[in-house]
Formats: sequence, C-alpha cells, structure tokens
Amino acid sequence: MYDYRMIQIPPNISVQRKAAQGTEAASYLQDLVNQQSAQGWEFYRVDSIGVKMQPGCLGALFGQREQLVLYYVVAFRHPRLDTANQG
Repeated sequence: MYDYRMIQIPPNISVQRKAAQGTEAASYLQDLVNQQSAQGWEFYRVDSIGVKMQPGCLGALFGQREQLVLYYVVAFRHPRLDTANQG
C-alpha cells in the first residue's frame, strides 16, 4: 500500500530563446523529482488530465463554447507507514 502526492505542473515553460538548450522540460521535471525525493517521495508517473470549462452566464449568452483545458500532474508515492513494517 502506498500514499500518493500529486503535483500539478505548468503546461508550458518559458525560457529566453538565447538561453534555450532543448532540455528545459527535462530539467524542470528532474528538479521537481529530486525535491520530492529528498522528502522521501518516489517518482511514480506523469499524467495529463483534461478539464472542460463551461462558460458563465454571459459567455453562454454571447455564444461562448466550453473549453477543454489540459493539465499535467506528476505523481509521487511512498509506502504507507502503517503497512511498511508488515510482511
């Protein structure tokens, strides 16, 4: 049995063109994983989750449609303390 921690990350990472190396996403994720690892969390996986955003009353009145917004969530886990010592 595990406990899980989910951390939502931004869908885009901004960098200056001159500073871009092509590894920004990997570096961002590596820093996050290392931070959580230092707190005892094991990296588990990355998921994308789509959320439909419904327009408000005025937006619907003016023909605004629902929007699908994509979020990214990084999952970490560690063994539950109450089951870690059971064998």
